[in-house]
Amino acid sequence: MDYKKSNAPLNTVTRDLVSMAEPTGNIYETVCIIGKRANQIAAEMRHDLEKKLQEFASLNDTLEEVCENREQIEISRYYEKLPKPTLIATQEYLDNQLTYRNPAKDRSKLN
Repeated sequence: MDYKKSNAPLNTVTRDLVSMAEPTGNIYETVCIIGKRANQIAAEMRHDLEKKLQEFASLNDTLEEVCENREQIEISRYYEKLPKPTLIATQEYLDNQLTYRNPAKDRSKLN
């Protein structure tokens, strides 16, 4: 899912953890799933932001005063206004858009 088109809330929302844990049967496993996905989203966002800001990087290594670039500021503001990766991952989990598996449970089924 594209994090830019996410319908995740911008603010923290109180959630019913018992109902969130129903698919996995374990709240800790649910939190791990959401946490790992949030890390993936954060890495993707960081990569995209760095790629866009590279266009504005100067090749000079001098200590000259860096002038403010309006486009650079607008890009940074856009990324600041996006929902946080944890909120996006939680929304993806609630919308059943995440695929996950537990290797330990898979091994126990085989034995």
